[in-house]
Amino acid sequence: MIADPRARAEGLACWRGPVEVERLPGGMTNTNFVVRDGEEKFVVRIGEDIPVHQVMRFNERAAAIAAHAAGLSPEVVHAEPGALVMRFVEGRTLTPDDVGRPDMLPRIVELLRRCHRDVPRHLRGPALIFWPFHVLRDYAATLEAGSSPWVGELPGLRALIERFEAELGPTEIVFGHNDLLPSNLIDDGARLWLIDWDYGGFSTPLFDLANLATNSSLGPEEEGALLSLYYGAEPGDPLRRSFEAMRCVSLMRETLWSMAAEIHSTIDFDFPAYTAEQRARFEEALARFEGQGR
Repeated sequence: MIADPRARAEGLACWRGPVEVERLPGGMTNTNFVVRDGEEKFVVRIGEDIPVHQVMRFNERAAAIAAHAAGLSPEVVHAEPGALVMRFVEGRTLTPDDVGRPDMLPRIVELLRRCHRDVPRHLRGPALIFWPFHVLRDYAATLEAGSSPWVGELPGLRALIERFEAELGPTEIVFGHNDLLPSNLIDDGARLWLIDWDYGGFSTPLFDLANLATNSSLGPEEEGALLSLYYGAEPGDPLRRSFEAMRCVSLMRETLWSMAAEIHSTIDFDFPAYTAEQRARFEEALARFEGQGR
């Protein structure tokens, strides 16, 4: 753990002179700052590898550089172990209500298509795969090894992971963002930006679509529009069924992420309450999935 993230951000060798440093709110896997260096502003992300969450900084850096080259993300101007510096984007981070708007959803879908299609063309060096079912199995093993209070839930959760993976079946592989919180989308008034590549990796497009839907609390009609926009046609029953499974996977991932954070994170945050909230959302998604199968 980096002992003094602010001092680390302030002391980076890329600055031309004394800088002004302001802490950004949030940040579960990084400590983030806005730094003013003369007339220019930058975002600095301070953080080490977090193997328990499969966050590896070499991968984040490579994905961020490729995403800039693909025209999706701000330029990376400096990188060193534990620190990533990007140009600041003046704009508004989206909210869940923004994502489902009829004028916004097509813009987001086009951004996702470009992520899935174009980022791999610019990616250099080793790259990770974000296979969501492996992620879930690894979290389950982490909980077991850490004597989590949730160990008793693991047999049932592991059985569900197998069901969801079978439900997905064969899939296209794309380069996914895999953490599509509305706050990772910025509208500068002219275009959208996609930021924060901690979990970037090759995956199924349905995970990004389901992750966007669950993180933005989209309703069934908005979800149908999301699938139609991405695939260019009204989704049939098999696609809808796979999507329902991936909604469950997205919410199970968030639940297990929080369960793992309960026993490993040093951040001052009420993880048990967050676990309870996400677990309730997962149970709702599972009930919807089961009901659709009848």
